[in-house]
Amino acid sequence: MSANPIQIPEAFRGLFQPARYKAYYGGRGSAKSHSMAAAAIITGAESPLRFLCAREVQKSIKDSVKQLLDDKIEKLGYGHFYTSTRDEIRGLNGSKFLFAGLQDMSVDQIKSFEGVDRCWVEEAQTISERSIEVLVPTIREPGSELWFSWNPRHAKDPVDRLFRGEYPPEDAIIQKVNYDDNPFFPPELERERQYDKKAKPERYGHIWEGDYEPMAVGAIWTRLMFHEHRKSELPVQLTRILVAVDPAVSSLEGSNEHGIIVGGLGTDGRGYILEDGTCEGGPEKWSQRAVALFDKWQADGIVIEKNQGGDMCRHTLKTVRPGLPIIEVHATRGKHVRAEPIAAHYAFGRVSHVGTFEELETQMCQVTAAGFEGEGSPDRCDALVWLLTHLFPGMTHRTKPQFIAADGKSMHGQVEDADPFAMI
Repeated sequence: MSANPIQIPEAFRGLFQPARYKAYYGGRGSAKSHSMAAAAIITGAESPLRFLCAREVQKSIKDSVKQLLDDKIEKLGYGHFYTSTRDEIRGLNGSKFLFAGLQDMSVDQIKSFEGVDRCWVEEAQTISERSIEVLVPTIREPGSELWFSWNPRHAKDPVDRLFRGEYPPEDAIIQKVNYDDNPFFPPELERERQYDKKAKPERYGHIWEGDYEPMAVGAIWTRLMFHEHRKSELPVQLTRILVAVDPAVSSLEGSNEHGIIVGGLGTDGRGYILEDGTCEGGPEKWSQRAVALFDKWQADGIVIEKNQGGDMCRHTLKTVRPGLPIIEVHATRGKHVRAEPIAAHYAFGRVSHVGTFEELETQMCQVTAAGFEGEGSPDRCDALVWLLTHLFPGMTHRTKPQFIAADGKSMHGQVEDADPFAMI
């Protein structure tokens, strides 16, 4: 039916496959909006569908994707099939495109869209928990689908918790797409990308790679540090593996998380972050998680901070696994001071994340030379700092590690202001 060739990147082929949820997230130039608009126009021409194009805030039709759809109709050669009015788009077969802002609608107004076959939520990083809770059960026609497209902003945004949290929905196509997934990426944008990589390294990962937005100005870690040295799989054998734990002070609801990070030292002398096992709950929960990760990775020890409830931590871990090799550390400097030499190793490409750890990386990008600018406590980041400090002892700044062997005897040691790169 289309008069012109249809160009949609291969990464978006899932838009033409049946699935309850279709979630596409990533950075600039990935063609998310253009591909979803094209897929909506094509599928609406093939079958009579009622499309709701929604976003959290839409003060006027100009804020919607209507103009993008109008442009796609003309570019794809569907001008004879669709009629566009001020507020709607209609097809000859009865297909209809409606546009709405969810934030200013009442629950009953949102529920009035229950006859919708497809719902596309654009700029989904801004959608509220309330909008998702009302919208999802409203779109319930047989075979109905919910489409989401967004550039990630924060791991705790509702859309990220829904699709990238611990329990993503079933029957879902969840795809990260970036500029390198777009074979039609224009040279004009490539020049902008190269400029941002040089001039805005702290923003580059968010803008172009779909990373979470850095929250702190002057952060000692940047998204680009993670991106440039990230590994999809472990490239070498490991000579040592540790599990580091930074328990929250309280296990009550709403308290901080218990940071649990697994990492190893490679035969190439580089550090590798293997898993983020951070969890919430009481001492039994975090201790069992830590021991389970110790077993999973066949680790050499578990690192804990002595002056943050160290006796309790050691006792809790020993209750789960008597004889567990525990490394106790005593901090004599502030968290951000301890973190700086670790960040320096990232800057020089001496640490790689094996996979993507969004919440950990977001927390790391909130640490500045003056402290932590995020909400709560940086438990994940603190655990990572302890882990890498003890994988590379030369990084340690006036800390006093105390090693608790399987027989319960202590082995004391101290490192005083060593060269942070001496052990590499």
